[in-house]
Amino acid sequence: MFEKVCVVGLGLIGASLAQAMLDKGLTSNIVACDFNQQSLEIAKIEGLITDGAKQLSEMLPGCDLIIIAVPVKAVLPIFRQIAQAKKDGVLAADCITTDVCSTKMNVIEAVREASAAIGIEPINFVAGHPIAGAENSGVQARNGRLFLHHHVILCPEEQTNPDAIKKIRQLWQAVGADVSEMSAEDHDRILAHTSHLPHLLAFNLVNQLTNHNDNMNIFRYAAGGFRDFSRIAASDPTMWHDIFLANKPALLTAIDDYQQHLEDLKQLIIEDDSAHMIDRLAQARFARRHFGHMLDKTAYMERTLMTQTYVISPSQQFTGTHTVAGDKSISHRSIMLGSLADGVTTVTGFLQGEDALATLQAFRDMGVEITDPVDGKVMIKGVGVDGLKPAKKAIYMGNSGTSMRLLSGILSAQNFDSVMTGDPSLSKRPMERVAKPLREMGAKIQTTGDKGTPPMTITGGQTLTGIHYDMPMASAQVKSCLLLAGIWAKGTTTVVEPEITRDHTERMLTAFGYSVTKDGNAISITGGGRLTATDIAVPADISSAAFFMVAGAIAQQGNVTIKQVGINPTRTGVIDILKLMGADLTLTNEAVVGGEPVADIVVKSSKLKGIEIPAHLVPLAIDEFPVLFVAASCAEGKTVLHGAEELRVKESDRIQVMADGLKTLGINCTVLEDGIEIEGRGDIDHVFGGGEIESHHDHRIAMSFTVASLRASDTITIHGTETVNTSFPGFAELANSAGLNVSVE
Repeated sequence: MFEKVCVVGLGLIGASLAQAMLDKGLTSNIVACDFNQQSLEIAKIEGLITDGAKQLSEMLPGCDLIIIAVPVKAVLPIFRQIAQAKKDGVLAADCITTDVCSTKMNVIEAVREASAAIGIEPINFVAGHPIAGAENSGVQARNGRLFLHHHVILCPEEQTNPDAIKKIRQLWQAVGADVSEMSAEDHDRILAHTSHLPHLLAFNLVNQLTNHNDNMNIFRYAAGGFRDFSRIAASDPTMWHDIFLANKPALLTAIDDYQQHLEDLKQLIIEDDSAHMIDRLAQARFARRHFGHMLDKTAYMERTLMTQTYVISPSQQFTGTHTVAGDKSISHRSIMLGSLADGVTTVTGFLQGEDALATLQAFRDMGVEITDPVDGKVMIKGVGVDGLKPAKKAIYMGNSGTSMRLLSGILSAQNFDSVMTGDPSLSKRPMERVAKPLREMGAKIQTTGDKGTPPMTITGGQTLTGIHYDMPMASAQVKSCLLLAGIWAKGTTTVVEPEITRDHTERMLTAFGYSVTKDGNAISITGGGRLTATDIAVPADISSAAFFMVAGAIAQQGNVTIKQVGINPTRTGVIDILKLMGADLTLTNEAVVGGEPVADIVVKSSKLKGIEIPAHLVPLAIDEFPVLFVAASCAEGKTVLHGAEELRVKESDRIQVMADGLKTLGINCTVLEDGIEIEGRGDIDHVFGGGEIESHHDHRIAMSFTVASLRASDTITIHGTETVNTSFPGFAELANSAGLNVSVE
């Protein structure tokens, strides 16, 4: 890519970039300029450079790329030497100069000043900043993989040579970086808040504590929070001195902003204002979690694949009385409708899983005040159907397909533009099934690629009109999306289902005072109404309870009670299927809570038999089929499932992934286009062998194979279990309390 490269400054960044270029074969000739003779000698001995000198002029002849990697206050004399070399003809006109400095406005100004002083047009310069680093510095600390999956910001000006920009972009991409562009002004303003201010605060805190009378004990007993926060104070003081002064205007603004927020928090402490303090701390907590996921996605930090593993020893017992996680579907909808309602909505039993929290954060991003869930209690200050505000950045939905699909209906009706993104799993899931009918209503939506996957871009300010939509397949998410869009649509929106699906949206709209009519499989809503705040009690999630139901049925010693589970008739497919298979399952203490029927579910050890699953039950148990496949494996005879194509477009292809895992554990099964056939082995104690299972980071796959350990002869290891927290936080602990032997690694 380059014939001869000169690196000015063999610190961590300069030396690491040189190493990365050599490793990737981007050049075979790197020279360096550095005031430290020892650094030059080390670099030569270790083969990093072919030549080096303290005087830059000695290294410039023949260079087609110059990389400036010195403190920001030291760039001006370097640019003057480069400008002089260009004027003297030592450098070719197309020689590119770039930098890695942490500020950009002062560097660009130095280029202009140096070029003007020498009397030439500005040199061929591309301003750049890799957001990467480490505590150690110097040539021996270099790391050729330092920039892998890190963000590099280029700040070209209007007059910057397009070919030079292209080549520098290709350079950074070749060493593994993600490259974006922004103005120098935006760069300095953003980095003042995200990098320069945190470093300033870290230096200041360490100085403050060092000067404390009891500094020895302070440092001796410093907890992890102090160590984490103060770690960056070990950075190079000269470098950060220069950065602070170079970015003075933006940094001072960031300091002023920080001081105001600190003063506000101080006042809350003075006044013992617990409510507002909890709210403020909660918002920070959830924002950090939310943007932490986004940072992982956009590579402002080293990408590390989330890896958690369950190692489960065989067990025969599953007993006790337990309360499982709150209903995810109802938790999602409570946040959505509570945010759009007039007044304050109180939600109890809210699922504090990552999917539901993604919905909560999305509405916070759009200006809704929502308190931190405390023991499942959430308060939502609704803004009304016309009160949402545009999010400052793309709305990140994590792994939650429900959040994205339902929210697309709401966002299609707003007067502002929106972008929704998700994690790698969600980014593979089809969104055209909601985008297509929304477009028929007048929405302007763009999905990504041939498969119509996220990100979803929604153009605001569109007028929606009600439609009559015959759904090609049963999907509560599609139905709910269109009904929610119908709140803002002119006229009536009617959705016709081929099979009945869960009706939480219809029930909750009614609870919030919005009229919904039903005629057979046709559900209708007329636009122009408003929602009135109400209290929502979220029952235990039947999808989460399903794992405990199957566990109780297949265990050699099974007797389990699951408390206050939602038994909405559009969700009870798993109960009906287990009963058809012969499960000893009873409902007790039936009641209606918050408009939703609930009951305690009691399940005991059962002799299950294989069945052909009735078509009308398939959409009523779509999320529970992975664990039902485990039950089928423990039944006598064959179980056959048809009409479940929807399983192939969940967090994973649940038909194929479950089949692969079952075969690993010794189960004969045949994958069908729309389902599966499973040969049950219920006539023996140990239905499953041991083995290693890849869950494909699908929470229901992971929990299903955990349940299988109750009839296993050996240890089952399940990889990629971290996503269990999306729907069932605390699953492993609760399962262990019932008798399983789950070790989380």
